[in-house]
Amino acid sequence: MPIHQLVGTTVWRNFTLRVSPAVLIPRPETELIIDIVVALINQSSQAARLQQGTWVDLGTGSGAIALGLAAALPQAHILAVDVSDAALAIARQNAVANGLGDRIQFLQGSWFAPLTAWAGQLAGIVSNPPYIPSAIVPTLDPGVAQHEPHLALDGGPDGLAAVRHLIATAPRYLQPGGLWGVELMAGQAPAVIHLLRESQAYTDGQATNDYAGIERFVTAYRQ
Repeated sequence: MPIHQLVGTTVWRNFTLRVSPAVLIPRPETELIIDIVVALINQSSQAARLQQGTWVDLGTGSGAIALGLAAALPQAHILAVDVSDAALAIARQNAVANGLGDRIQFLQGSWFAPLTAWAGQLAGIVSNPPYIPSAIVPTLDPGVAQHEPHLALDGGPDGLAAVRHLIATAPRYLQPGGLWGVELMAGQAPAVIHLLRESQAYTDGQATNDYAGIERFVTAYRQ
C-alpha cells in the first residue's frame, strides 16, 4: 500500500490533502498544470475575462487541481466534477481543510453531464484524465495497480478514450478563447495535438514538458 494512503495525507503544491483508495494520489508533476494555466492566462489578450471566469476541474479526484485553480485565480468561480461520490467527499474535505471550501462548487456526474447550465460559458477546462492504456494498468507498480482507483487510471485501449471525449465535447462548454488543458503520459502529446487540430475547434495546441523533460501537458484555446 502506498505510504500516502497509510498515513492518509499527501502534500501537493502548498496544500495538505487527504487521500484514500477512492482517489488517485496527486503527483508532483501535476503541480505544473496550475503554473501553465496561469502563464497562458497572463499571455492572453483576454486575461481579465479568463481570470474572472468559471473554470472546471474534470475528474477532480482529491480536488488537487480545483484547489490549485482556486488559489491561483482568486476572482474565478471553480467547479469540480467527479463521477465518484467517494472522491467528491474527499475533495470537499480537502477544500474546507485548506480554506477554500467557499470557492469551489462540487458536482457529481460523468465528465460534462453536470455542466449543462454552463454550456458556452466556461473560461477554462482542466483535467488529469485516465490515460494509461488498459493493457498496461495491471503491469504498473503494485502500489498503483492494486491500491489506486482503476477508474482514474484506465484510459482504454490506447489510453486516449477520455481525452477524445474531452476534445469532442469541450467546445460546447467553452467560451470562444477559453482554455483547454490536460495531463498525459509520455508519448501521447503528438497524438493529442493532432486530434485537436483534426477537430477544427481549437487553436494554438501545444505541449509543455514536466520536470523530467517529458511532454506531459497539452493545452489549446477554443476557436
